Amino acid sequence: MRKFTGEELSQDEVLTLLKAALMSPTSKRSNCWQFIVVDDKETLEKLSYCKESGAAFVKDAALAIVVTADPLASDVWIEDASIASIMIQLQAEDLGLGSCWVQVRERFTANGLSANEYIHELLDIPLQLQVLSLIAVGHKGMERKPFDESHLQWEKVHINKYGGK
Repeated sequence: MRKFTGEELSQDEVLTLLKAALMSPTSKRSNCWQFIVVDDKETLEKLSYCKESGAAFVKDAALAIVVTADPLASDVWIEDASIASIMIQLQAEDLGLGSCWVQVRERFTANGLSANEYIHELLDIPLQLQVLSLIAVGHKGMERKPFDESHLQWEKVHINKYGGK
């Protein structure tokens, strides 16, 4: 969802989203992730410039959850932070909210600065943490049709070995 209403989230909704993030599984229970909740409109607008394209809608979200992790705490920090990111999105959907993942790792601002560095400076994030994503969340500004199962690509599923024969 990239279109949001101006309605704020309730404290209970925010807490439920954060519980989902904090309960997400990690390798060896390292819990290498940390989350920064941004609901300040001015900061959300600044976050919308973290990438050359694909993040403009962040300024209209009720909040963004910046998903970071410590590579020194886990060699699979990317996977752990990815799982936490999708858990936030699944919880948002369960609450009837819209969300959208903004990829930060390996992305750049319009000026060529890494999106990770841009967000580090903006939010005063410690150097050891890496920003994987930010999840924009808000009340849905439009309705989308559910996924059409007739478009499932069953040819991409293989049984027992590639090709399945």
